[in-house]
Amino acid sequence: MKRPGEAAGIKRYKLRIPVSVGKLETVIDDPGTERRGLLLVAHPHPLHGGSLDNKVVTTLAKAANEAGWISVRPNFRGVGMSDGEFDAGVGEAEDLLTVARFVEASYPGLPWALAGFSFGAFVQHRLRQVLDARRLILVAPAVTMYAFDPVPSDTVVIFGDADEVIPPEAIRLWAGQQQLVVKTIPGAGHFFHGKLKELKQAFLESCPC
Repeated sequence: MKRPGEAAGIKRYKLRIPVSVGKLETVIDDPGTERRGLLLVAHPHPLHGGSLDNKVVTTLAKAANEAGWISVRPNFRGVGMSDGEFDAGVGEAEDLLTVARFVEASYPGLPWALAGFSFGAFVQHRLRQVLDARRLILVAPAVTMYAFDPVPSDTVVIFGDADEVIPPEAIRLWAGQQQLVVKTIPGAGHFFHGKLKELKQAFLESCPC
C-alpha cells in the first residue's frame, strides 16, 4: 500500500538530516530503479510561509520524479520540524550542502540538478558555487531583494510576465546581462496560480531530466 501523498511507484522518505544547527526536515521521493539523477529543490522565503510543501516546489519535484530523478525537498531552518532560525540565505546554503552530501552517500554517482523558487533561488545560486551540478534552475528569482552573484552560463531562469513580487523586467535584465536562457510564462504571477502546468513544462525543458 502506498503512503499518503505518495504516487504509484514512488518511495517517500521523511528524514531529519543532521546539520550544524541541529536537524533539517527533508522529504525524498525516489522513483525507483531507473534513477537518472538527484534534484534538490529550495522553497521560498521561510518568514513568509515558504516550505517544502509549497505548490511550486512540489510541482518541480513531481516533474523530476516522472522523468526518473530523485527529488530532495528540505525545510529551511526554523520551518516545520527543522531546527535553527532564519539566516538570510547564508546558513541555508550551508545546510543544503550538508543535506546534499548526506543524500548522495546513498546514491553514489548520480548527478545533481538544483532548483530554487524566489528566495530559494538565491540560496541555490549560492550553493552552486560549492556544489557541482548538471543544471541550475532559478524560478522567479528574487533578484531585487538579494544580491545575486554571477551564475554558470547554462543556468535557466523561469518566471511569469505578470510577476507581482519581483518585477519581470528586473529578472529579464539580470538574466540578459549574463546571456542566460530565459523561459517566460505568459500571464503567470509570482506564485504561478493557474499556471503550474506551464511551469512544469518549462522546467522539464530546462532540466537535464
